[in-house]
Amino acid sequence: MGDYIESMKKIVALLLIAVVGAAGVYYGPNLRHRFLAPGTTTTTTTTVPFPVAPLAGTIDKTRLSITRPSLLVKVENTPDALPQWGVDQADVVYEEIVNGGITRLATIFNSQVPVKIGPVRSVRPTDTQIVWPLGGLFAFSGGAQYAINSIRQSPTRLITESTAGTAMFRDPHRYAPHNLYARGAGLFTFKASPTPPPALFQYLKPKAKVKGKAVSKVVVPFPSIYPATWTWNKVTKSWDRTLFGQPDVTGTGVRESPKNLVVMEVTYVNGIGTMSSYANLQGSGNVQAFINGKEIDGTWSRGPSKSDVIKYKTLTGKPLLMNPGQTWVELLDAPYRPTVTP
Repeated sequence: MGDYIESMKKIVALLLIAVVGAAGVYYGPNLRHRFLAPGTTTTTTTTVPFPVAPLAGTIDKTRLSITRPSLLVKVENTPDALPQWGVDQADVVYEEIVNGGITRLATIFNSQVPVKIGPVRSVRPTDTQIVWPLGGLFAFSGGAQYAINSIRQSPTRLITESTAGTAMFRDPHRYAPHNLYARGAGLFTFKASPTPPPALFQYLKPKAKVKGKAVSKVVVPFPSIYPATWTWNKVTKSWDRTLFGQPDVTGTGVRESPKNLVVMEVTYVNGIGTMSSYANLQGSGNVQAFINGKEIDGTWSRGPSKSDVIKYKTLTGKPLLMNPGQTWVELLDAPYRPTVTP
């Protein structure tokens, strides 16, 4: 009789397992595996998230930004250089003062690869300060020996017109020295490290609100004819650039309009506008960031190593966060400040 009762208990237990299993109750991997048919396995589908482009803060569905280094190309910024090519596709643009008080652009690419970039011009000592934390590739037309000696100290792979091969070309329809251009895809065939580059900024979360003073226009008072005017575009939610009294439009017809405008107050060593002057990006200073139509005042700091990435903070000491997208950094001589219109 005892054996009969034990047998009935086992049958009832098996029936309960079958009924509950059919109802969709999950007991865990071990018990579930016991009731799979012989040879049957379970699979788990894992969705790998898309990476964030390190220099733009945008979602990179191509995953290519994490497979290549940064590429800095020096681009001329005089009236003779216009229209410029490829600048709108840079992740980061630094505008620096060079000899004669003119400005020049250090355009940094990673997430996008323009077909054409330029006009390409010479290296300056400020570029060493900019590129040191990034390493990567540095493309330029040449330069004075003191500037070349400076950039050779940085951990970058240098590419000039004489070493670029087909990655640089002269446009026969323009006159020198304003006719040298680079092919983005060709420059990225050169190998360099680190890959990917380190992030230069921290970014806001999607739909995050920005607290600050409302701003409609910013004028950055670079010397001579080079003041840049930035106007908040409510439609594109970016800052439209005006230069030489005209909308700054690229050779492909795109208005220069970054998501973030950052004005760094810096000291130009050896005097502003002289041949050997450069922006000192070690140390600290004031910064005005213009994001989502707002001004956020803060500070920048870097050091003591040249390899350190510049840190941006609000006046309360919190990280100063940017919008994902292009960031344009104006290296303004410290005695001057931008003019802001509410």
